[in-house]
Amino acid sequence: MNIFQKGHPFIIAEIGTAHGGSFEEAQKLIEAAAAAGADCVKFQIVYADEILHPDTGFVSLPGGNIRLYDRFKELEVTKNFFFRCKDYCKICGIGFCASPFGLQSLDELIALEPFAIKIASPELNHLPLLARTAAKAKDIPIILSSGVSKLKDIEKALDTIKKNRSNKNMDNIALLHCVTSYPAPETDYNLNVLEPLSKIFGIDIGVSDHSLDPILVPVLATACGASVIEKHICLSKDGNGLDDPVALIPEDFKKMVETVRQAESSTKEENITALNRFYGVEKVKAVLGTGVKKLARSEEKNYERTNRSIHFMHNMKSGDKIGFNDIAILRTEKVLTTGLHPSFMPEIMNAVLVKDAASGEGVTLSHFIMKQPVLKHGLLNKCLDKNVNVKE
Repeated sequence: MNIFQKGHPFIIAEIGTAHGGSFEEAQKLIEAAAAAGADCVKFQIVYADEILHPDTGFVSLPGGNIRLYDRFKELEVTKNFFFRCKDYCKICGIGFCASPFGLQSLDELIALEPFAIKIASPELNHLPLLARTAAKAKDIPIILSSGVSKLKDIEKALDTIKKNRSNKNMDNIALLHCVTSYPAPETDYNLNVLEPLSKIFGIDIGVSDHSLDPILVPVLATACGASVIEKHICLSKDGNGLDDPVALIPEDFKKMVETVRQAESSTKEENITALNRFYGVEKVKAVLGTGVKKLARSEEKNYERTNRSIHFMHNMKSGDKIGFNDIAILRTEKVLTTGLHPSFMPEIMNAVLVKDAASGEGVTLSHFIMKQPVLKHGLLNKCLDKNVNVKE
């Protein structure tokens, strides 16, 4: 079944980790999303080791500073948690989907037979995850967010999916335009880019909205041909969820759904005219933007830090050979240095270090470049041929 329809957006209520590990809270959020009219709820299957290095830095929370890695560890739940959530979604008459962040969480998600698989923006360049998703998902729809990305990143991600799908087509694949900033300014959304992106890649397009307004971006996205709209939901703005500050409370989420459904029956021009009266012509014009795909101003500083790159998992010495457990594809985030693009994993394996490396440090060419075994792997040539930013 194709769940994506241009002009009638598939609306996802992003619960994420707002449940805090409590099934009772998850039930309330599922009920709220269903009552608000969402088509699907989305969870996040979190294993900290799939996402971050322990030394990635700290995050400021109401209780004080805490290691970001430890905060993600707190969000881990048992496998049974999501089976119960899916069963409760059936009872409430709403679809269940989730985001995996690595191969373990992906396999667990596929076993749940979700309504869809959502790849978050930071994992858009996690090519091993995309390849396995495409190979194992079969008929499960795949939704990719494209926040903090450039056209070349989107192209590489979609090519990876297409190459690894058994049918080699892009049916039931949707790309979500996104701004990776929390909250994201509405004026950074550049929604005129939706139609060009859909035409360039030949797939359905949508929006993952991190702005605070429940109406402006969702309705304009609908007017611009969105097939999917995703927005966070929470029970209260005073909750402890990582994304609660940018989430909509149930009443506002319902208002968003109702307004989007009303917008479906109007033309783009009619919707823009109505929004002009409420928000002002200049504000609406700014949200629509130029239609040129580029990093939004609010997310420029996040490029290569929220995305995935290759990092050392422990201290290593010059002369050591890289093995499977020595490196990982992780988000750089707060304080660590960024590493090579994940596509270089095969070239790095068995390469010999020419200098010491610290745990958490990003893997770069300077760790290998003077050693002939690396040149035999073609690492330098690949960097030059693919025009990938390798930092050094």
